[in-house]
Amino acid sequence: MSIHDLKSDDYRPSFSGHETFPMRYGWLQKAYRAVSDAPSAKDAVHVFRDPESIARFGVGRNMVSAIRHWAIGAGILEETKEGLEVTWLGAMLFGENGTDPYLEEDASLWLLHWHLVARPRLTSAYWLFNEFRGGSFIRQDIVAPLLKLALERGWNRVASTTVDRDLQCLLRTYIGGRGSSEAGESILSELGLIRPMDKQRSTLSRGRKPNLPNSVFLYCFNEFWNKFAPEQATMSFENAAYAPGSPGRVFLLDEDDIVDRLEQLEEISDGTLAWSETAGLRQIIRNKKRPIKTERLILHKMLITDRLREAA
Repeated sequence: MSIHDLKSDDYRPSFSGHETFPMRYGWLQKAYRAVSDAPSAKDAVHVFRDPESIARFGVGRNMVSAIRHWAIGAGILEETKEGLEVTWLGAMLFGENGTDPYLEEDASLWLLHWHLVARPRLTSAYWLFNEFRGGSFIRQDIVAPLLKLALERGWNRVASTTVDRDLQCLLRTYIGGRGSSEAGESILSELGLIRPMDKQRSTLSRGRKPNLPNSVFLYCFNEFWNKFAPEQATMSFENAAYAPGSPGRVFLLDEDDIVDRLEQLEEISDGTLAWSETAGLRQIIRNKKRPIKTERLILHKMLITDRLREAA
């Protein structure tokens, strides 16, 4: 999805729901368990609303709402016609024999980041990583174009203060962290994707990401392809690197890192994908399209293999 899709008539922006609380350690696991324990998807909706929710989650009412907001945004829960359900990602990470129940692995954090940013559900997050063309910025550099877009599209009740608070919360999610003045508040700060320059200015940290596993890159690349051009058998390097929602944009990778990973695609994808560089044309060839369920099973197996290799 690109800025043109943000301009579509059926797009509904989201600048709130977090109650100004950044995503904290332990919240996603709590949300997963609460919804998993509910008798049905319909009943699960009420675990964040009933009188027992404050005691259930051990936080105030506003934080309960924030937990729900981040769990859905990060792809751990999903809203369905039946109600509220856990996702394949939530089950893979936190379910029985989950790969990372305490979110100790970099791979898990990259997957959470992907779900937060590669989809346009959270408008400010999507815009910052996929539409913003600069490096360093102050909040107004992001707020102003979002307000302009809101005016153009006739989005209701999108005030400057609302967008600015949303962006502040997003920055705290990616900048604050363990040992800081906001200890325990920002899960994703460990990825180092946004760095503070001074009290006003921050910067997107583009470059190599050595702690991004190829298993995660491969899964996300396939997911992007299925959304961007599902019927095409080839994809240009430029789209893989720079298109909104692509791994290159979402993970803030530089060209060298992207090329290195694409050159390994044939090996890590068991030949379903291959890198081609002929007559100056750089592209990826898809020899076989695998079902999304298969891609998820392969990711699961690769994460387990990676973890066992590191432990050896």
